[in-house]
Amino acid sequence: MRAMNALDPLPYADSPPIGPAFEVRRAGPEGAPPTPLVFASPHSGRLYPEEMMSAAALDAVSIRRSEDAFVDDLIAEAPELGATVITANFARAYIDLNREPFELDPQMFSDPLPEFARARTARVAAGLGAIARIVSEGQEIYRRKLTFAEASRRIEGAHRPYHAALAELLDEARSAHGFAILVDWHSMPAAAAKAGGGRDRPCDIVLGDRFGAACAGVLPTRVERELEALGYRVTRNTPYAGGYTTEHYGQPHRRGHALQIEINRALYLDEATLAPTSGFERLREHIGQLTRALADADWSALKP
Repeated sequence: MRAMNALDPLPYADSPPIGPAFEVRRAGPEGAPPTPLVFASPHSGRLYPEEMMSAAALDAVSIRRSEDAFVDDLIAEAPELGATVITANFARAYIDLNREPFELDPQMFSDPLPEFARARTARVAAGLGAIARIVSEGQEIYRRKLTFAEASRRIEGAHRPYHAALAELLDEARSAHGFAILVDWHSMPAAAAKAGGGRDRPCDIVLGDRFGAACAGVLPTRVERELEALGYRVTRNTPYAGGYTTEHYGQPHRRGHALQIEINRALYLDEATLAPTSGFERLREHIGQLTRALADADWSALKP
């Protein structure tokens, strides 16, 4: 596992992006996954291309507060336990893979956007479209307006390749097992966890299944049971019901089941310094236990 000092100098990528937008670690041979499980971490990427940073008004540490820091490390053992894993390389602030590709805010751009890219969603209104306007603390990321060409490079260089690869992994699982199970891993600020569990006792984990639309009920029920047995307080769909990934791939009628898991960062991360705390190893061990349980589970109820 990589050295875990979140405040080290940022790795920069040339512009336009070069190198892979993602990494895949397979649980078995290509085309023959041993289980229907695919784990994804779209928000733990650490690459901030120079094109982005030269336009930024914030320093690197401030921008990094929007990352799901070290979630990819928390699920790193999953391939050895039976789940194929895909992780993003580029940062969430560069391009948010849990959004529609052209979910853009016209006010962020110096030139007119095509009609199809003029998104009018609540996420865009909040400054958190496919290219975010703000970081989690409400600070404006950019000191200038971007161009549509810049947005297109991010979408074509990072968003499309990631989702093409994810779709292929899910197709492989369906071919091998008759169905696929996608678990989309995220982390949430400790402040947001209070909305899910209450101020006196914030929740530890939020399971998002789009209020039952993204997967058969047996999946969140099994995950909830395993996590509660490990001592975690689990809630469903509040404050996070699942984003683009859960909605797009969670189609039980097409043999695709998707579940978003949000982890309270207070369990493993110092949110001020972005450094892992002593709770990191315990949480990673428990995620391994959950992964093993899901890999060994009888999912015959999901078969067509």
